[in-house]
Amino acid sequence: MKNLFDKSTLEEVVSRLNNLTSHSQRQWGKMEVAQMLAHCTVAFTIPLGDKSMSRILIGRLLSWLIKPQLFGKKPFKKNSPTAPVFIIKDERNLDEERKKLLQSIAQFQAANPTEIEKRVHPFFGKFTGEQWGKFMYKHLDHHLIQFGV
Repeated sequence: MKNLFDKSTLEEVVSRLNNLTSHSQRQWGKMEVAQMLAHCTVAFTIPLGDKSMSRILIGRLLSWLIKPQLFGKKPFKKNSPTAPVFIIKDERNLDEERKKLLQSIAQFQAANPTEIEKRVHPFFGKFTGEQWGKFMYKHLDHHLIQFGV
């Protein structure tokens, strides 16, 4: 599985992000392309330590069932639920949001994986640095596929 800490994977993601336009149409879901970019940027606040969230009860109860599937070849399900804090409803500027996301991705990639693994996902709990790299790639890949890139 690809890992966002790998340089070639980073280059692939950057290329795909740069292929998004204001005309990119979603294949599922409710977000417009700029909202999706903002959503992905907010997701990086957890492993980068900008935002700390408590584990949610349902995550504590069910994450052991779902977590092993995160790192397999099977993609995330379309229209998977997300925590309200990660939902972007207001209009956003595509170029501004792309710039913010690229900055977050670069910050993540430059981070020490042993520092990243200290962060706790609000649903899935603790990840190793490698797991964070794979999880963040898979999340980005899910949304890039959602918009056809």
